[in-house]
Amino acid sequence: MNVNDALAHAQAMFIPEFLFGMGDEPLFAERQKNEDAIAALVADYFANPQPGFSFAEVLDLADRNRTICDEIEADDGSRSQNLPHALRDADVLAGVAALEGVAPDALSPAPEGVRESLPLLLTQHPVHGTVLGVDIETTSGSPDRGYIVNVGWELMDLSRGAQPHDAHAEYCGIPDRYAEVGVPLSHIHHITWDMVGDKTPFRENEDLHATLLDLMRTYPYMAHNAAFEDSWFTLNLPGYAEARKAGDITVVDTRDLCRGLDPDVKRLPFNTKPASLESWARRRGTLSNDANEVHLGLDDTDLMLKTVCAEFELRGIL
Repeated sequence: MNVNDALAHAQAMFIPEFLFGMGDEPLFAERQKNEDAIAALVADYFANPQPGFSFAEVLDLADRNRTICDEIEADDGSRSQNLPHALRDADVLAGVAALEGVAPDALSPAPEGVRESLPLLLTQHPVHGTVLGVDIETTSGSPDRGYIVNVGWELMDLSRGAQPHDAHAEYCGIPDRYAEVGVPLSHIHHITWDMVGDKTPFRENEDLHATLLDLMRTYPYMAHNAAFEDSWFTLNLPGYAEARKAGDITVVDTRDLCRGLDPDVKRLPFNTKPASLESWARRRGTLSNDANEVHLGLDDTDLMLKTVCAEFELRGIL
């Protein structure tokens, strides 16, 4: 789908009731159109200095897609194309530069690539300053199909012996239909309807939006598999895409840091998921061998920040 077709689709009148009650096939077809349009618009927005649309139209289309997905009864096992597998190389370089307090062009990646150069890049200058850790729990793996139900964050100074501070967690509401069918993915995060039923939905929580944007503009933010948080905030947090495009928000993927700094990642079997937060934290002693990752925003943020600091201390780059 080209940008003009995508914009025409996003701006077309949408009457969801015309599709409801007709089975899943027309809903799947509409979902595909929506997600193709979202992909085209997001790509153009970030590539084009003057896109011919507001990003608010993309957020509205993502909301429309969630309405469609709420009505789909059969799970076809698919995942939206709008969940990237990783951050771009330019984002990885910008994240390292932010941790070291230098401009990205002051860093010299090896010809093999940015991620392959992380052990070198992270020792070119000491890391310092304060970072924001963020983790979210959601009802879907796709940022244009589900809802954010939990957000946790805290700050940490990059120094020896530092501990996370200024912790906060928020639960977010979802449509009433889930009072009967249950919160999706609760087998992972264990969030139930009683925990979110009376909460303001993330998309409607303007105070939460303002708080997150202010923090993200002030500090580089870390997340484990940060492409997940980045894509969800892009399609759910008003103002985030604009700030990312302007270079006002810097994202650091701690999974990249783990893969770049911890030699055990390359030595351990792939099926042990050595770069997962749980496995990494056990190796660094921030999670005991008989404990598991909690899969709640604040708990996982706290574990991530402590593990990052332990890795940095071990490598002598603080």
